[in-house]
Amino acid sequence: MILVAMPALLDPNFRQSVVLLCEHGENGAMGLVVNRPTTVSLSRIHPEAGRRYGWDDPVYVGGPVQTQSLMILYRGEPAPNAHPVLENSHLTGDLGLLETLDRFIGPERHVRFYQGYAGWAPGQLEMEISAGGWKLMPGDLKIVFQTDPLRVWPKIIQTLGEEWTAYADMPPDPRLN
Repeated sequence: MILVAMPALLDPNFRQSVVLLCEHGENGAMGLVVNRPTTVSLSRIHPEAGRRYGWDDPVYVGGPVQTQSLMILYRGEPAPNAHPVLENSHLTGDLGLLETLDRFIGPERHVRFYQGYAGWAPGQLEMEISAGGWKLMPGDLKIVFQTDPLRVWPKIIQTLGEEWTAYADMPPDPRLN
């Protein structure tokens, strides 16, 4: 599933965010914010990734939990220690996979690197959805691997109906309006 932050959600960690829900169960929920790229490359955070394995992709802010951890979301064949997320996509925190990742991802190189993740305690996400903070949508890898991640949230908001269209162009901080 995909979580779309509704315009009234003002928490700076999730304002205008789109989250791929990777896990949900009795122990809570875990996801990755898919529309927050940074200007930092993977090779800057993990020099071995660029020097030895050729990975110099941008790193995304995955969420406010365990921001020092690095996770790999990719589309392709399952690799050892990778958790299935949706239709041929997998998530892993095993950085040893960098050495052999090319074997699993295919020619499109659908890969994202995330620092941190979004997490919710049992029942917390359900309460936030009930309060109108999030809109739940079916998972879609086109959204996750969107070429312009900064346009993902506005594009989704525009699909919610005419009453939401005006929000698509609002600034991240409504006080700037």
